[in-house]
Amino acid sequence: MQFLVIGKDGKDEKAFERRMAVRVAHLKLGDEMEKSGERWYGCAILDNAGQMIGSMAVMDFPAEKELRAWLDREPYVVGKVWETVEVYKCNVKNPWKFNRPEEFYKKRGL
Repeated sequence: MQFLVIGKDGKDEKAFERRMAVRVAHLKLGDEMEKSGERWYGCAILDNAGQMIGSMAVMDFPAEKELRAWLDREPYVVGKVWETVEVYKCNVKNPWKFNRPEEFYKKRGL
């Protein structure tokens, strides 16, 4: 099952500092999850000045339980970077067009 996750950073004066403090750990976990197939795509959300103010990710887990387990260890959640997290179930049409061959997704039953 795919999920669209939108995390919005806090707006206090220490928000960017918190983001940068755990960013390496966030990227490392994201790379691991991409290799396993749990993260399909992610990006930073920018303000008009080009400053990072949030994140978006398309995730794939067997059920919402696994999504919640990831959020419980996600550095941007644990490090209090994301002030709000919105989660939407979604359905990505032909995901192999983005970053993996069609066979990868067929093996996952998609």
